[in-house]
Amino acid sequence: MSIFEIIMLICFGFAWPFSIYKSYKSGSNEGKSLIFLFIVFTGYIAGILHKILYNFDIVVYLYALDGVLVGIDILLFLRNQRRASGNCS
Repeated sequence: MSIFEIIMLICFGFAWPFSIYKSYKSGSNEGKSLIFLFIVFTGYIAGILHKILYNFDIVVYLYALDGVLVGIDILLFLRNQRRASGNCS
């Protein structure tokens, strides 16, 4: 377990709620990229797999939490995209 890895994941983890809030309240995807979100999500999945397969420790839960937050942001992106295209019921 590396203190630097923990700090990185905590810092990234604090950023996602602001992004989620902005996506939710604005209903807009302005300044966001779905490709970027998927790249970051893939990185968190890779971190989780590394922890599970090679170096399991409690840090895996930070990766999972951050991954869930990015997943929520992806879902909000898709929701906002659907609303913007007028396909909302």
